[in-house]
Amino acid sequence: MGNTVDIACNYKESIVPECYKELGCQIFYLPCSRVPFDGGNITAARKIHRLVGKKGYDIVHCHTPIAAFCTRIACINIRRHGTKVFYTAHGFHFYTGASLKNWLVYYPVEWLCSWWTDVLITINREDYERAKIHLHAKKTEYVPGVGIDLIKFNNVDCNKKRMRNELGLMNTDIMLLSVGELNENKNHIIVIEALGMIKKECPNIFKKLYYFVAGDGKNKLVIEKLAEKKGIREHVKLLGVVDNIPEFLSIANIFLLPSKREGLNVSLMEAMASGLPCIVSDIRGNRDLIRDDAGGKRVGSEDVRGWMRAIVELTQNIKSEGFYNLDLVSKFSIENVKKKLYKIYFQ
Repeated sequence: MGNTVDIACNYKESIVPECYKELGCQIFYLPCSRVPFDGGNITAARKIHRLVGKKGYDIVHCHTPIAAFCTRIACINIRRHGTKVFYTAHGFHFYTGASLKNWLVYYPVEWLCSWWTDVLITINREDYERAKIHLHAKKTEYVPGVGIDLIKFNNVDCNKKRMRNELGLMNTDIMLLSVGELNENKNHIIVIEALGMIKKECPNIFKKLYYFVAGDGKNKLVIEKLAEKKGIREHVKLLGVVDNIPEFLSIANIFLLPSKREGLNVSLMEAMASGLPCIVSDIRGNRDLIRDDAGGKRVGSEDVRGWMRAIVELTQNIKSEGFYNLDLVSKFSIENVKKKLYKIYFQ
């Protein structure tokens, strides 16, 4: 469109995609951390102040709570000269059901910084309603996520039968799939607990259930030990980092997202675009995407028996739920998101 777009972030030179440079983007390193009291954040704020002052950007668009705090503090005086500051909140850390600690730490910071925000963009309905009432950005907008490429997940070119065979799955087996880092928030533990319960109470159904998780993280050993304890280790497959997610989604039967906290989960939207029925935790963001008994099921993030029932019930009615999701997810397409962002930027 003829605009100049530069990028500032905490990166390693080896992982900066060449496409950014090919598009003419300058990449600036910022020692910004996700840890609130990291000393590098002060350095990052100073660097942002110098960079924006020197370059004279029309818009500075920030993401993630700590980087957004640094950016908005750095741009307080610069905004007087016409620079506008946008902030996309990919899920406030304070939300219905969040811990008191989260409310005490993050809410006051977001409330204060909202006075120095020209446009606050939220990606789920709960955050949007809360921001409109309690925060003070000049404008508050709702955008349905970061956008997904529907075609990429609708038309996957792979030998599905061979891929399932390589994973040790028979045609009658049910492949449950989760995508995400192995950490406490993603809450894979509750699925392991539910599968252990299914083994005891519904052994015939359990025999054909296999749970695959694409992702890595510090909870890997915890998950493996619990699966071993429950006697279901052979039915739990930790895949590690996977670079062909569309193919895995194309051969799965049911997608699971048991997270305790989400903004608007991309992997869930990708699963919906793949035509999968989904079982998700009944939390902010997930409620924007999955309607209970229409597209899948929503279950409390700590309700083990609820997860057991949802898995058992959905194995009996897989196809119709997936078709519903395929239709619903269209409004979260990258084309729709780009149109909304264009209006926010230029109209």
